[in-house]
Amino acid sequence: MRLVLAEDHALLRAGMIQLLEANGFTILHAAVDAASLDAALRDPDAQAAVVDVRLPPGQTDEGLRAAIAVRQARPGFPVMVISQYVEHLYARELLASGEGSVGYLLKDRVSDVAEFVDGVRRVAAGATVLDPEVVATIMARRREEPLDRLTPREREVLGLMAEGRSNAAIAARLVVTDKAVAKHINSIFAKLDLGAADDDHRRVRAVLAWLRV
Repeated sequence: MRLVLAEDHALLRAGMIQLLEANGFTILHAAVDAASLDAALRDPDAQAAVVDVRLPPGQTDEGLRAAIAVRQARPGFPVMVISQYVEHLYARELLASGEGSVGYLLKDRVSDVAEFVDGVRRVAAGATVLDPEVVATIMARRREEPLDRLTPREREVLGLMAEGRSNAAIAARLVVTDKAVAKHINSIFAKLDLGAADDDHRRVRAVLAWLRV
């Protein structure tokens, strides 16, 4: 997997390059500002990106804007966004396309090597992976619409799905069987009117319905 990495802090950038390359990724470009990121994302050999929200020169939303632009130019292009803080509007805009292959993690999660690397892999494979704090923030502000049909347990399962957890991980977290989790997920699909499709695709669509505000 050939990645574009965008991070302006030299030590963090070096650490992330070492971490990702040690886990089988190739860093095609390591961007340090908005201009170099835009150029890197135009490389047709790039297969995914890990992007800091704030980059020079403005240190506002340069990384996010570049991520949104590349997904408009290359629909479904996998992007993992990392940020120092939970920025609700940034997460909302990133999810607005209604497609998967997106992630939003807080930088603190980068220190958990297994979680970070697994998140990048899941996003590259088409999943939606969000930091638990991001999930909590979005859920607190979202509209109540078809999701009102879900039971409290189904909402809990869907929230864990939004964090990128597998059925087995959800079962372990809730101390229930894998079969019970599968039953909850099938009920979620039905209540959200997600018709016949492969389960991975419906899973992404369910998470996006839950997170859209």
